[in-house]
Amino acid sequence: QLQLVESGGGLVQPGGSLRLSCAASGFTLDYYSIGWFRQAPGKEREGVTCISSSGLSRKYADSAKGRFTISRDNAKNLVYLQMNSLKPEDTAVYYCAAGPYGFRPRDEYDYWGQGTQVTVSS
Repeated sequence: QLQLVESGGGLVQPGGSLRLSCAASGFTLDYYSIGWFRQAPGKEREGVTCISSSGLSRKYADSAKGRFTISRDNAKNLVYLQMNSLKPEDTAVYYCAAGPYGFRPRDEYDYWGQGTQVTVSS
């Protein structure tokens, strides 16, 4: 089955850190740019960060700059999202998607994961 699977979410206190992983099953991520998106309750899905297939280009939403880092390990077929200095407003379901580079409309991506919940609360 061709799918993306996110992991690493959970409950963390403000100021804490989490590392999310995005794993591909049934296909290789080598040729895809990968984006991380999030959706908070009552809000639209928004782009957080993305990385090109080569790993040479990265883009961050203003809310993520300086706190989040995206990376990839094509040998392991994994993409990571390191999140530091987390804030309550980062609480959301986080999704990874494989497809074009940038924050594109949802239907332009070939694969989406099911999401992992991140809750930032004291």
